[in-house]
Amino acid sequence: MFLQGNRPSGNAIVTVALTFLTSSQAILIVWSKRAGKYEYSVTTANFLVETLKCALSLAALARIWKSEGVTEDNRLSTTLDEVIVYPIPALLYLVKNLLQYYIFAYVDAPGYQILKNLNIISTGVLYSIILKKKLSDIQWAAFILLCAGCTTAQLNSRSDHVLQTSLPGWIMAIVMALLSGFAGVYTEAIIKKRPSRNINVQNFWLYISGMAFNAIAILIQDFDAVMNKGFFHGYSIITTLMILNHALSGIAVSMVMKYADNIVKVYSTSVAMLLTAVVSVFLFGFNLTLAFFLGATVVSVSVYLHSAGKLQR
Repeated sequence: MFLQGNRPSGNAIVTVALTFLTSSQAILIVWSKRAGKYEYSVTTANFLVETLKCALSLAALARIWKSEGVTEDNRLSTTLDEVIVYPIPALLYLVKNLLQYYIFAYVDAPGYQILKNLNIISTGVLYSIILKKKLSDIQWAAFILLCAGCTTAQLNSRSDHVLQTSLPGWIMAIVMALLSGFAGVYTEAIIKKRPSRNINVQNFWLYISGMAFNAIAILIQDFDAVMNKGFFHGYSIITTLMILNHALSGIAVSMVMKYADNIVKVYSTSVAMLLTAVVSVFLFGFNLTLAFFLGATVVSVSVYLHSAGKLQR
């Protein structure tokens, strides 16, 4: 789709790209704040992310149409039965994506990268429930290790509070993990229901649904602000980079599914956690504690074990 060439070269490019995008995602969100708050509308930012992903899907389809022609599997015209299923994951992603902005009131960028791994647990459990895929003993052990690692990384020895992240932050992280897991599993079920259907067509209808829900969110949450101050009020170079990052992250995940394998996601996730922490030391004065380092290490091992358990089934 976007990569050509031999597999080792493609894996290397995808790994570097995904690691960079993953590690910079939380940093850009925190960096886009001014005086501790977002001066721009987060709903308009989310709308632009979905719009850009939709445009990239159309661009990929245009290349396919030019080289292969329009076929039954890559044409945009479809039936209501096929399209009607996409609003469900689109709505879940909407809520999850909005929460990721507000969670930074309770957690820093490195902590967010740690807690973000909780979606591995929700995804695994929902896989076993919805798609009837049995989890291996190694994967269940990895889930326990992941919980231990996330908790260890959040230990706070310099305050009366045991954990750095407060209860609201943990609740939001868990809700985000559940939303992300359910949306991911549901989307995969939709995609695999029609395996011959071009992935860019399926992405297009998912992103169109996302644009519609984000437009509704703008009307409900930020209509007055957008009408009085303008759609792009408060936007900066960092905001633009953040939107581009979110859009390309979605494309990169699709590229991993097509060109790489599980070990790429494992490597990217583990390195991204440490990169985010190191960069946050210089940008935001983050205190890189021993607890965080040990917790990040345990999380990395658990992610690897989860992947190894999947390969052994």
